[in-house]
Amino acid sequence: MNTCRIGVITFPGTLDDVDAARAVRHAGAEPVGLWHADEDLRGVDAVIVPGGFSYGDYLRAGAIAAHQPVLRAVRDAAARGMPVLGICNGFQILCEAGLLPGALVRNAGLHFLCRDQRLRVETSATAWTARYAAGAEIVVPLKSIEGRYVADAATLATLEGDGRVVFRYAGASPNGALHDIAGIASADGRVVGLMPHPEHAIDPLTGPSSDGLDLFRSAVDVVLGSVRA
Repeated sequence: MNTCRIGVITFPGTLDDVDAARAVRHAGAEPVGLWHADEDLRGVDAVIVPGGFSYGDYLRAGAIAAHQPVLRAVRDAAARGMPVLGICNGFQILCEAGLLPGALVRNAGLHFLCRDQRLRVETSATAWTARYAAGAEIVVPLKSIEGRYVADAATLATLEGDGRVVFRYAGASPNGALHDIAGIASADGRVVGLMPHPEHAIDPLTGPSSDGLDLFRSAVDVVLGSVRA
């Protein structure tokens, strides 16, 4: 029987690793804990960089985490096509590590936001959105103070032109993100980062919806070969 093993990284200050592991289990895969000092990925098939405040967000959010041994291993694995998902602080880390372009800066208004947020899925052509229809709207929690996505004009044009904007805030952006961007993908669609938290929306009993579960199911499908992305 084929199984999918998805690594979930913990840094000092990570908050949402347990929730990410729970989402992996709900998606039918086996979560594998990875520590920031690990130099290899223990044979996992995909990796999640979860949310929180790695290293207390000193210097910049994600700046220290991006230089830890486990991120060197993630960078090498991503170059070989391994699916990687960065959520909130994980998105910040992936940008700091150069796995995704642009940066996440303080929200417009400089306030911490905590709300259930509608997102529009812009593409199903990634390893983490294959189960969604392009144009679908989902509701997942958003909780961040440095969640405003910014990039230079050339990068934004590339992301838009190549279909690499994965999630967009539905309606007005709550944090001032350029082009209302909530999540983006790498050029090959295997690495995805988003600010809102799909791992908190896998069961209506504990979240606003189960809309986030298909991110994790999509990755399982891709790993087990039932879909291509």
